[in-house]
Amino acid sequence: MKKVVLSLGLLLAMAAPSFAQGSKGKQTKEALKASNTASVSPAAPSAATTDVAQNPNAIKFENEVHDFGTIPEGPTVEHEFVFKNTGKEPIIIQKAQPSCGCTTPSYSKDPILPGKSGSIKAAYATQGRPNAFTKTITIQTNLGTKILTIKGNVEKAPESSVPANNSMIKTN
Repeated sequence: MKKVVLSLGLLLAMAAPSFAQGSKGKQTKEALKASNTASVSPAAPSAATTDVAQNPNAIKFENEVHDFGTIPEGPTVEHEFVFKNTGKEPIIIQKAQPSCGCTTPSYSKDPILPGKSGSIKAAYATQGRPNAFTKTITIQTNLGTKILTIKGNVEKAPESSVPANNSMIKTN
């Protein structure tokens, strides 16, 4: 009996998040945007300007999307997203969250002063990931959030001419 109750409890616990996500899909675009743009920092001018897209004069990226084109499988590729602080207060990057573990962002922890430039590097590990990809990096700053995108097509590495199973090779 305990196993049945425990199984039902686990089933309900696993199903609850999918019900919650289903109701979120019914929200309007404006409601979702409002809930996702809560104030990042008390230093932000107002809750209405927490999305960097709403305050484009504060941080200006040279490009927000980078296409690597066709790249070989194996090496890690990297792109540096350069931006300039066009606002009147320092920009502090608080977090850079990749959309998956195959993408690694890096950035300076130092504040970017008004008029100065900074960068965010995005590295993508191609090994074992042939085919097209599109990955995002969500940047959280004291002024709000910004989403950067990398994409490309990983060309599968040629099969090795060395047999995979070396059990037929004898050594003394």
